[in-house]
Amino acid sequence: MAAKNLYGGAYLSSFVEAILDNLSKILEDDSVLYGIHSAKKFLPRLEECLIEVAPVLDDAELKQFTDKKVKRWLVDLQDALYLADDLLDELSTKAAIDATQKAPGNSSSWSRPVDSILEDSGEMEYIVGKLESLVGRKTLLRLKETAKVDMSWRTPSTSLVVSSDIVGRDKDKEKIIKLLFDDTCDAESPVTVIPIWGMGGIGKTTLAQLVYRDAELVEKFDSRTWVCVAENFDPVGLTRTILEKIASISCDRDDFDSLQTHLKEALTGKTFLVVLDDVWEDQKDMWDDLLKPFRHGSCGSKILLTTRGENVASVVATTKLQYQLSLLSEEDCWLVFLKRAQLSADSMNPTLEKVGKDIVKKCGGLPLAVQALGGLLRGNSNVTHWNQILKSEIWEFSHDKIKVVPALTISYYYLPSCLKKCFVYCSLYPKDYEFS
Repeated sequence: MAAKNLYGGAYLSSFVEAILDNLSKILEDDSVLYGIHSAKKFLPRLEECLIEVAPVLDDAELKQFTDKKVKRWLVDLQDALYLADDLLDELSTKAAIDATQKAPGNSSSWSRPVDSILEDSGEMEYIVGKLESLVGRKTLLRLKETAKVDMSWRTPSTSLVVSSDIVGRDKDKEKIIKLLFDDTCDAESPVTVIPIWGMGGIGKTTLAQLVYRDAELVEKFDSRTWVCVAENFDPVGLTRTILEKIASISCDRDDFDSLQTHLKEALTGKTFLVVLDDVWEDQKDMWDDLLKPFRHGSCGSKILLTTRGENVASVVATTKLQYQLSLLSEEDCWLVFLKRAQLSADSMNPTLEKVGKDIVKKCGGLPLAVQALGGLLRGNSNVTHWNQILKSEIWEFSHDKIKVVPALTISYYYLPSCLKKCFVYCSLYPKDYEFS
């Protein structure tokens, strides 16, 4: 079967298309509407609404970032579409039941009552009227029809692939490893805390992973443990997780004193490396309590910590041991972009290279942004497509309004509509949720 072209599209586009498809089937089948005269009256109006609203959805999705009225309109439209979808589901269900009852040899006298939406013409009038009102407001909101951006050159899953090719972090890795090999004991404790801090998306976790997997470090420490902390800092749960990983046991204790005592016993006399990834908590009292068991490890033990906050780094370590991760150079960002886009600089024409480097420059040295746009343009050599990314209005949005880096918003905007639904579904899970 030939592959279906994919297009960047608004989140609601695939939903509207699905409703239209279902509606077309119902309108073509007279048996579905048999005896429901109100449906025959309202469904053509519903179809007209859907056909009229579909072309402006991409423009609305773009404008919602800066216009609260458009964002509210999209929410109201989604609610109305859900009602319309329920109506069509009831019609389809009724048709299926009627067909079953009329089938030869079916002696059952069971009959399912018609649901309220189908009984109440006023309810249908409300649903269609609500949609017609929303469609009418698109002119007031100055929403315009936009041509679909052909994205058939890209494979949807590629933007989710994490590359193992790391660029521009060799020196950072060497410096961190040098700190980890320094066995000069602190005057108060044999364990040293080394925080890596910097803005989100700069590559702190990637650097920590590079260091964690280093062959020399594997030999140096008796045990190594990686724990993702994230925003919900729970000293009891965190202590339990570390204990389970270091001691290779399953633990259901909730008593903090008991957990800390067992962790102390597991660490005593050992040289360990514990990585605490993505830390947000900056309360010194909490840290002092959490770190008590670690002070019983052998000299040279280390805790490597990644955080966005300089305040967190200041609480857990001395100034000389805070490692601030810097942005990547434009040269390194260009290499990251080429790797993620699966393109070679040698085979690029000068025009495409110029546009590509301008895109990379807009990412401001942030590796995550470069990777996102490289994945978006993977396998594509069309200058027109690249210019659409370069000249997108989203670059001009302030961070305060959209809360994320513009490059990441662009990569979301150009996702096919069906993947946006998956994206929203995945957002329902808590941060760092582990799937079994």
